[in-house]
Amino acid sequence: MSETKYMNPYLAGFLLGLLLLVTVFITGRGLGASGAVKSGVVAIVNTIAPSHTDNTHFYKEYFEEHSGNPLKSWLVFEVIGVVIGAFISGLISNRLKFTLEHSPKITNNIRIITALLGGALFGFGAQLGRGCTSGAALSGMGVLSAGGIITMLAIFGGAYAFAYFFRKLWI
Repeated sequence: MSETKYMNPYLAGFLLGLLLLVTVFITGRGLGASGAVKSGVVAIVNTIAPSHTDNTHFYKEYFEEHSGNPLKSWLVFEVIGVVIGAFISGLISNRLKFTLEHSPKITNNIRIITALLGGALFGFGAQLGRGCTSGAALSGMGVLSAGGIITMLAIFGGAYAFAYFFRKLWI
């Protein structure tokens, strides 16, 4: 069995920092993914119930901020690029597998339900925190923001605190 080759983590971290710096320089804001999800939700709500978009301050303001088409936000293209890039990376490195990994102690359905529930809770938390981990922590720490550092500590601290209770879903 051949050894799997990964990028040097120090080089990857340096390149990520460089990308963050370029993003702040070009766009005036850092990286983030939750804004793309928000753009998608606003676009769907406007398609299904345009009157609701017109009568709800949040949707109306967000819709107008993006010139009537929230899907043209650069964050949407960022997330599409991340998905495509991850797919190509997995393909090139021969690590692309379409499998559902889980503990032998749980079923596929439990794994899917807990993954969806975790994703929904993470998305809700990102909305409450006004950004996802990459936006709040990574970009915040990149500019030495006290809020970014506190966010990163809270993310990892919360993960370690909750991991004990949910470990049986994985191991």
